[in-house]
Amino acid sequence: MVTRTIVTIPMDDKKWLESYSHRRGVSSAEIIRLAIKEYRAKVSQGGLQRVLRETAGKWTSLSGDSQEHVDALRTEWERRS
Repeated sequence: MVTRTIVTIPMDDKKWLESYSHRRGVSSAEIIRLAIKEYRAKVSQGGLQRVLRETAGKWTSLSGDSQEHVDALRTEWERRS
């Protein structure tokens, strides 16, 4: 479902938005939709950071230097490609 909304923005931003959307060949509304989508993804990264903090150190079955493990995985991946 799609809905309309009215947003008040400064005139400088409106002029920039019109110019930017014209150069890209898309509507101002499309630029705003893309900006909201990108902003939501960025904000969601905060959730990713939380998960990373909560799971840090959980892979305890490994021993030795983590860099050695990463290098071994990369070597394995390179052989497969």
